[in-house]
Amino acid sequence: MALNKVMLIGNVGRKPEVRYLENQNQGTNPAPKVASFTLATTERFKDRNGETRENTEWHNIVAWRQLADLAEKYITTGTQIYVEGRLRSRSWDGQDGQKHYITEIVADTIQLLGKKSDTAQNTTPATQANVAPTAQTNVAPAAQAAAAPAATQNVAPSTDLPEDDLPF
Repeated sequence: MALNKVMLIGNVGRKPEVRYLENQNQGTNPAPKVASFTLATTERFKDRNGETRENTEWHNIVAWRQLADLAEKYITTGTQIYVEGRLRSRSWDGQDGQKHYITEIVADTIQLLGKKSDTAQNTTPATQANVAPTAQTNVAPAAQAAAAPAATQNVAPSTDLPEDDLPF
């Protein structure tokens, strides 16, 4: 048995780059669409001296077909999203003759959570988060259209737990 699953919540680093692959059958099916963008996740922790430190990781996200449509229409720099997918590494020979390597997350689910707050100093959770349409590779376009109206979800900030203490 094997498991390859990645779940991330972060802020988009650059607007998605959308490309269409060449259509082999030239029939009624359009050429597959693919979107790629970067996602930043930041881990906050306290060092030995009690000072708060941050460690930001950058992830390469690849979204296909319906998820590429979602990325093209709704995702922009700074958008906060949830991505669920699988890890993929690949390599290629560049024009410079060097071998290049990349590790990507191939998205199975993308959920829009809202925009990054204007103040970078704000580390407390927001009291309201705008939840936008969710797209999954196994969801019909009609179901996505039904989920299109944005909803508001109230999240109460918890200040009584230490930063490294998990509630479960």
